[in-house]
Amino acid sequence: MLVDAANLYFRAFYALPESITAPDGRPVNAIRGYLDMTAALIERRRPSRYVACLDLDWRPAFRVALVPSYKAHRVAADGGEQVPDTLVPQVPLLLDVLRAFGLATAGAAGFEADDVMATLAVRDQDPVAIVSGDRDLLALATERITVLYIAKGIAKLQAMGPGDVQARYGVPAEFYPDFAVLRGDPSDGLPGVPGIGEKTAAALVGRFGPIEAIVAAAESGEDGFPAGAAGKVRAARDSLGVAPAAVRGRTDVPIPALDDALPDRAKDAGRLAELAGDLGIESSVARVQAAITTALAA
Repeated sequence: MLVDAANLYFRAFYALPESITAPDGRPVNAIRGYLDMTAALIERRRPSRYVACLDLDWRPAFRVALVPSYKAHRVAADGGEQVPDTLVPQVPLLLDVLRAFGLATAGAAGFEADDVMATLAVRDQDPVAIVSGDRDLLALATERITVLYIAKGIAKLQAMGPGDVQARYGVPAEFYPDFAVLRGDPSDGLPGVPGIGEKTAAALVGRFGPIEAIVAAAESGEDGFPAGAAGKVRAARDSLGVAPAAVRGRTDVPIPALDDALPDRAKDAGRLAELAGDLGIESSVARVQAAITTALAA
């Protein structure tokens, strides 16, 4: 199980009230929510291995160079990411809790969690479950790799294999980034091609495949384009030539070998107990411990 850690702790932060605090008054809503979601995921899916994948660079320079608008709407006045002030101090504490459990984390300088998950997923041989609310990761869906898409929370996870992606979006999973580039995606700052919506984008990808083939067909006048679409693609050829590389997860991230087995006991039980008491998250810690025990007994 590869988990998009930032995706989950942001969701937890906004789902739970900041009135959930530690005994000393510090907000711990993101920590508690993340742990409760982790317990539910492990209990229901029963993985034997788990990695929380981290955004060590939420807006990598190589993506901005390709698509200057990439996540530009999320840039704060200081140039960093817009993150609520009360979430910021919770993240290192959450990672401390995960380390005390012995649950693996992975990240790489200059890369997003998407890239970490893509790299770990493709270099493995076991079945993989990717947990995220980022639809770009649907490109990784294969018979071995399932994307557990968080649309409306952990309780309503959508398990997406290649057939599910095809049925939902009308495109092969491997070409989902090409579809997204044509259609646009405001959540990532992808402008799309003016005048081309979801249906036309799906039709073009279904007919021609990747962006490169779509642009080539538009320039050669090949049949199969909806009325007016060829001209719109030709007008956007420069951006279309580079945008797919910004959307696709990198699979060459330098990540060392991980000990990602679910731990049969806490790696640092003393530290875990200390954190649980200081943060007032004893019940959430107990849920994760119980879920791990259930998974290992399966």
